[in-house]
Amino acid sequence: MSDFPTGTVTFLFTDLESSTRLWQDYPEPMKDALAHHDEILRDAIAAQDGYVVKMTGDGVHAAFGTAQNAILAALAAQRALVVEPWTGIDAFRVRMGLHTGAAEFRDGDYYGTAVNKAARLMSAAHGGQVLVSLATEELLSDAMPDECDVIDLGEHRLRDLSRAERIYQLSASGLARDFPQLHSLDVYAGNLPVQLSSFVGRDEELAGVAKQFGISRMVTLTGVGGVG
Repeated sequence: MSDFPTGTVTFLFTDLESSTRLWQDYPEPMKDALAHHDEILRDAIAAQDGYVVKMTGDGVHAAFGTAQNAILAALAAQRALVVEPWTGIDAFRVRMGLHTGAAEFRDGDYYGTAVNKAARLMSAAHGGQVLVSLATEELLSDAMPDECDVIDLGEHRLRDLSRAERIYQLSASGLARDFPQLHSLDVYAGNLPVQLSSFVGRDEELAGVAKQFGISRMVTLTGVGGVG
């Protein structure tokens, strides 16, 4: 469809937190509740001239021509989800991620790093939380809606991305402000040894180097690869 934004696009990804448990605990009420959840998201996106690229099971992938419209859509959707009574079922807590970048539009879908980054950003969030990338935040610096602000959460490593990303949290009335640590790679311990920040366990070598500094102004340390 030619109406979908191209060039620089702001992507919104959403996901319903604990959806598997909700389906197990409330199999019948979930049918109507999820349909209403979809309706709330679609309405909020359409109201800000956004486009639903596809539904992703318990969430949505949407595209916007401007970062400001994407932020307003995310805010409206979260507020509507919060106030909805969700009769007969636990409250829906939806996590969201927004990122702006260039992407290829082909056969009714988007492809490229920007799409993947928006999805990874959403995956790092908690239910009720809206995360914003640095690229999107910079576009909003002079066009942030009056009712909105962002909280700098620092740099985090996200799955499948080669470098750490600076992440912000959308802040506005009607949204929760305090959340646990992000679901980033920095939270989970791996099986690699802790990197040392000093020259440890080489007392004899250190003494020799210190002695050489007393003889010459410049000392060169050499060795095979990995000796350090």
